[in-house]
Amino acid sequence: MAWLDKLKLKKGLVQSLNEAGFAAPKEIQQKTLARINGGQDVIAVGPEGCGKTTTYILATLNKFNYTPDGVPKVLILVPDKEKVEDVIAKISQLNKNKTLSIVPLFAAPGIEAQMDAMADGADIVVATPDRARAIYLKLGLDLNKIELLVIDDAELIVKQGLQLPVTELADSITKCQHLVFTEVVHERLNKMIAPFMKQPATIEVEETGEPQFDTHPQMLYLLPNFGTKVNLLNLFMQDEELFTKVVLFVNTRPTAEKLYKSLHDRKSTVALLNPWFFELDGFTSLQEFKYAATRILIVVNDGEQKLDLDDIPFLIHFELPIEKETYINRIINHSPNDENETMAIRFATDLELTAVKKIEQAIGQKIPLAELPEDLIVEKERTFADLAEKKAAKAKADDDAPGAAFHEKKASNAKTYNYRAGVKAKMKNKKKY
Repeated sequence: MAWLDKLKLKKGLVQSLNEAGFAAPKEIQQKTLARINGGQDVIAVGPEGCGKTTTYILATLNKFNYTPDGVPKVLILVPDKEKVEDVIAKISQLNKNKTLSIVPLFAAPGIEAQMDAMADGADIVVATPDRARAIYLKLGLDLNKIELLVIDDAELIVKQGLQLPVTELADSITKCQHLVFTEVVHERLNKMIAPFMKQPATIEVEETGEPQFDTHPQMLYLLPNFGTKVNLLNLFMQDEELFTKVVLFVNTRPTAEKLYKSLHDRKSTVALLNPWFFELDGFTSLQEFKYAATRILIVVNDGEQKLDLDDIPFLIHFELPIEKETYINRIINHSPNDENETMAIRFATDLELTAVKKIEQAIGQKIPLAELPEDLIVEKERTFADLAEKKAAKAKADDDAPGAAFHEKKASNAKTYNYRAGVKAKMKNKKKY
């Protein structure tokens, strides 16, 4: 009876938990449910699989008696259709109150069916932020009686650029409790939730486990954007005595070409692995690079590549590969007793922190966060307003410019005078003779 004793859940809900095989609460449930049941705003941070979804489903179902009124009491916002369906399936697994009406809202052809479902009555709404906002603006989603607003996988919602519908929906709710569940917390996420979170309790659980294998020393540089990543890379590469040999990993050819040009223009000796244009310097193997005078080799991430990275002093991941196993295979230290040490350096923005957390969980250790150099130039974050302003300025310049068919007159043909009609007539007659 651990659930009942510790967390004050309703008996029917405790019975559902036992039937579903949840013998005892997980750490995140032990730390958050009492606060949630007490009405406090909560930010819960934890890795995938730690029990975040089950936590807010329990908090949601614990609010309802057997007489729901068909007006939304709980709004749960998630990033995509798959998550909507997953949450509804888990609610159905634990919910014994069959009078509860649970309505999913997500992008689908036509909006009328979802509007009709809302009109028939909804006690719990599980939705993507953009579709919830669209139906709210069509007066199909009543927010007047919302008591609990849940934002799950909040870091993915930010990554998809859905902050605006989230904040608009939150602002439209007069008064309610707010719960945010996320794998990571960063500046962009804080900016989204700050306007509506009221003195929240931040609860964080770590489940990295035991280290699975020996790895090279690692360092993480957290940077605001791509431009600042480029600046830090160039700053590092200026130190030729330290960075004697570097393998630089990126995800795409355009990024590889951009970094190649940036480093080449700064007089760094740089090459590409298996270059795709003849004018780009390159090697066909790591072995060639190891014995060449070139200091920097740019490699486009490919999970199928088997790279011999032994004896390379620095491995810099400008971008993390899509598959975390690709990164992990590169940082395993196969010769821990060898004196020639390799340093693995990662550059990451806020939006890449989720991938970093998954790697930490897989390798069983946290990656030390490095301080940024004082002389690093931090590029300004480009916002939609900046882009709109730049576009408007360009449009104005185009409007002010001469048309495509306009040509400047030659100096000999330029008209710099204005004769009277009588003078023009005399000149015309003169030309006849």
